[in-house]
Amino acid sequence: MEFQAFPVVFSFYRLTLKRWMMLVMQLLRGTVKHAGSSAQCSVKRLSSSVGGISSSSQQSCTDTDHPKVLITGGLGQLGVGLAKLLRRQFGKNNVILSDIRKPPNHVYHNGPFIFSDILDFKNLREIVVNNNISWLVHYSAVLSAVGENNVALAKEVNITGLHHILDIATEHGLRVFVPSTMEAFGPSSSSDPIPELCVQRPRTIYGVSKVHAELMGEYYHHRFGLDFRCLRYPGIISADSQLGGGTTDYAVQTFHAAVKTGSLECNLRSDTRLSMMYIDDCLRATLEFLEAPADTLVSRTYNINAMNFTLHQLIQEIQKVLPDLKVTYNVDSVRQAIADSWPMALEDSAARRDWGWKHEYDLSELVQTMLTHITTGNQLAQAY
Repeated sequence: MEFQAFPVVFSFYRLTLKRWMMLVMQLLRGTVKHAGSSAQCSVKRLSSSVGGISSSSQQSCTDTDHPKVLITGGLGQLGVGLAKLLRRQFGKNNVILSDIRKPPNHVYHNGPFIFSDILDFKNLREIVVNNNISWLVHYSAVLSAVGENNVALAKEVNITGLHHILDIATEHGLRVFVPSTMEAFGPSSSSDPIPELCVQRPRTIYGVSKVHAELMGEYYHHRFGLDFRCLRYPGIISADSQLGGGTTDYAVQTFHAAVKTGSLECNLRSDTRLSMMYIDDCLRATLEFLEAPADTLVSRTYNINAMNFTLHQLIQEIQKVLPDLKVTYNVDSVRQAIADSWPMALEDSAARRDWGWKHEYDLSELVQTMLTHITTGNQLAQAY
């Protein structure tokens, strides 16, 4: 009888142990989820180097207190750059890049990459669930110049794709970041610098889709408690020559043409003034904003700003280093009309007050850094 009772007792303890282990797993899942909904891994001061973005400290997170991040549209300059920064902060395997294109080798071999089509709701949901995603950075988009030539595609990717992101993020309790843009404003917006709250009325499908994203994200936040976060980016400049079809691509083309050919044909008027930011500042702002405690965020959509300059001022600054640069103008009426509808500067005092935003690059620093990167061939994507 004693030997017959032993299996019963053993089974009882095995069942108790199993329940105890399930409880531990539930607690661990809660810890991981909490890491995605609050800033447990503090942002360290980041410094810039010739090789791109570098962190002034070693990785500050362990495998038990990190978010698990998915970046959609990850093969653009922002996706690749942000993945590099987040992997330094949270660990290589905790940041998954995704896109519908095959990645270049230097991207594929430097961290997890997965195929993801944001228009495929089921596939996107499976990726989130199977990889225990807690942060979702949504960079998939059709930009302004391309969007004006294919409005149907822009609506599908920028609006339908956004709806999929918001629904899945709400369903699984994710922190979601969706970038907006200065293109979310229009000619009827307030005088420069543009405040965060004003009439917007953009004139491009890209701008319209970004206003839609801002409003939908804020609605989901207030209606369903979604941790939605959005930054209105100015024009972003980096040494990556793989341009995305945006109107502000002219600034990047200016640098590459100056270094590689010594001559430049400009598609915008020389007096065109736009708000710009170097990519290191943009990526650092994104990380700091993602890690900001929710209770410090008065708004869910913030302007960020760094510098603004005319095309003529940019060329003058480049010619201080490359005095033989030759410049001609052949204005593209479509791109000029788009640029004329944008603000010259974004008012960003709320971001500086609420979560400590501060830019580091002005025009002279931007020009020196860009020319150095391009001249040495040490572009952001290649340095990855």
